[in-house]
Amino acid sequence: MKIWIDITNAPHVRFFKDIIQYFKDQGEDLIITGRKFGDIHKLMNLYGHDFISVGKHGVSLIDKLKRSTERVNELADLVSSEKIDVALSKHSIELPRVSFGLGIPSLYVLDNEHAEAANKLTLPLCDRIISPRILDVWKLLSYGLDPNKLIRYNGTSETIHFKSFKYNENIFEDMGLNLPLSKTILMRPEPSLASYLDAECTQSVLTPIVDVLKAYANILVLPRFKQQAKIFEGIENVTLLEPPVDTSSIIKKSDLVIGAGGTMNRESAILQTPVISCYPGATLSVDQFYIDKNLMFRSNNVNEVVNTALSMLISNNLPKPLKFDDLFQLIVDNVYDMKK
Repeated sequence: MKIWIDITNAPHVRFFKDIIQYFKDQGEDLIITGRKFGDIHKLMNLYGHDFISVGKHGVSLIDKLKRSTERVNELADLVSSEKIDVALSKHSIELPRVSFGLGIPSLYVLDNEHAEAANKLTLPLCDRIISPRILDVWKLLSYGLDPNKLIRYNGTSETIHFKSFKYNENIFEDMGLNLPLSKTILMRPEPSLASYLDAECTQSVLTPIVDVLKAYANILVLPRFKQQAKIFEGIENVTLLEPPVDTSSIIKKSDLVIGAGGTMNRESAILQTPVISCYPGATLSVDQFYIDKNLMFRSNNVNEVVNTALSMLISNNLPKPLKFDDLFQLIVDNVYDMKK
């Protein structure tokens, strides 16, 4: 069986790493493509998975359109001569379009109902779509999704990130971090380059939060790109992390996570590290899933974030039992079923 997997964002590397390894172990023939964006290439090399680099990410709207169009052309040339049985992706813009055009069955993993442009370009073209149950189906239908193609599950896509996770309790020591204070906060800035968020690359909503909390805790910042890293350079008690790093162990070892994005916040909730979301866009349903379970606090008010952070740093909440559907098996089963 020949499977094509397209990876277009850094968190998707963690999402697919165990799926890729499983199909390899089963002797399946894989074609893995990944665009040049963020830390995709570094992470793929870290996990030891061979891949073909195709295209890159655009910044402005016109640039995004041109880069995506170029990438469709390149991917079409690459896969048209291959006898691919099933194509698999998570929020790839190009894979569903190429698969549809070439008559390749495609399985699409969806978890952002607010990515309007991406969803309109992809959902009507996919053969099957796997989505968290908490997502608003009516909103998805407005993008052209066929409800008969929708497969829903209890949980979020991040649950799959920890299938083979092994916690490194000595992660801070192994990284040689200088952490003079007793508490440590991991922070992740907003996805400023994403098409679904209107944000400024040279600013961050985390800046005023850092200005206060740096006196109470060591601050670890994991920026998304070099320009974003410059925002936090030279600040006392602030350490910039350079990918690739073992983010899962860092999250679990930290006393608190404050994130202006999404993936790392949800990973923190699953690992049950206290987490505050200050994502500057509309609340995502997948975030609301954990907010409803009291595993994530959300606010865009700086004073509220700071006060809640200080309270969380001294609390001793016990872990709560969590139950999710087996997303890994759901994906694997559907890939094989689509081959029939």
